[in-house]
Amino acid sequence: MLTMRVTDNAYDVALENFDTAADALDLDRDTREMIKYPERILTVTVPVRMEDGHIRRFEGHRVQHSTVRGPAKGGIRFHPQVTLDEVKALATWMTWKCAVVNIPFGGAKGGITCDPKNMSQTELEHMTRRYTAAILPLIGPEQDIPAPDVYTNSQTMAWIMDTYSMTKGYPIPGVVTGKPISLGGSLGRNEATGRGAFYTIEHACAHLKLPLKGATVVVQGFGNAGSIAAELLHKAGAMVIAVSDSTGCVFNSKGLDIPKLIHHKAKTGRVAEFAASQPITPEELLAMPCDILVPAALENTIHADNAAGVHAKIIAEAANGPVTPAADRILEANGVFLIPDILCNAGGVTVSYFEWVQDEQHLFWEAQDIYNRLERVMKSAFADVLKIHQNHKVPMRTAANMLGIGRVAEAMKLRGVYP
Repeated sequence: MLTMRVTDNAYDVALENFDTAADALDLDRDTREMIKYPERILTVTVPVRMEDGHIRRFEGHRVQHSTVRGPAKGGIRFHPQVTLDEVKALATWMTWKCAVVNIPFGGAKGGITCDPKNMSQTELEHMTRRYTAAILPLIGPEQDIPAPDVYTNSQTMAWIMDTYSMTKGYPIPGVVTGKPISLGGSLGRNEATGRGAFYTIEHACAHLKLPLKGATVVVQGFGNAGSIAAELLHKAGAMVIAVSDSTGCVFNSKGLDIPKLIHHKAKTGRVAEFAASQPITPEELLAMPCDILVPAALENTIHADNAAGVHAKIIAEAANGPVTPAADRILEANGVFLIPDILCNAGGVTVSYFEWVQDEQHLFWEAQDIYNRLERVMKSAFADVLKIHQNHKVPMRTAANMLGIGRVAEAMKLRGVYP
């Protein structure tokens, strides 16, 4: 398993990062009080009749951090480690992320504490539908729009969309994004997070004058975002030398055949025992000398105890919150160029916005149109963050947070306080 320190509370990390950026922006106390904390928090009991006939109780959450700039937006994850603090942190990051790429959404997140790997498809469907019914008062195409996250997918979104639509009496595809294409999903959504990460890596390499062709890459986490980023980097001529998932890590100093590794993972469910590779430990993977390290797993995988051992020129955060503030300071001192999560992995929510727009207009775009629009958004956001980084002499994470928080603060001041 990938290492993560349970002592690093994700919500504490989110608040610390907020305070750092707010100090740099010299935000007044009133503004901080208005935009720092979640607007709504809902915790629900989710009873499910399991295949053995017994009822099992799960706990679910939905957090709306901000609706200052538009409807709340954020994924739903099914994972044994889901906690309310984690969901609050992820909702907070979603607010700043949407603002960084300048789309008219606020931040939200949801999750159920469960182990989906040990549940049948029927049990997952029943759990998803009951959870949807429980959070129904909060969600809607003009209120709060869920999407897939860890261990949820387009099928999960189809169940949510159907449950919500049945209560309203007519189909409402815009209630979720990341749906199947046949139910109003968008072309390009599945690979959006990985593709967006790839675009930011391209821009970072250009900024640092580091040729992408021939660059060595390590990818921690070979799920949707990690595998697609690896595939695009491989196609661009980079050499992906090490990859991991929750089952193990594989390494080849001459480069892994990423298309074959993706096929192997699809067939076996894991990257372990891939041909033409050797196993390594998660600790060895993070310490592997490389040009680009892509953390695409869970939060807090790079922390104070292992950051000094990271030997990468660029860290591209395809995951949410993979680097703690203490690790940030170590990496910054060591000259590592960081592409922060709220910029690097914002491709997913950007194409989710495109999907929502298409659903609301009942007019759908070609895949290449979506790729082109996504590239323009990511390029513009990267340039905006880099400009703050250079002009204010602050770390890239602080620069990204300054951009996102500044836009939310501006919107809040314009809207004022009701009543």
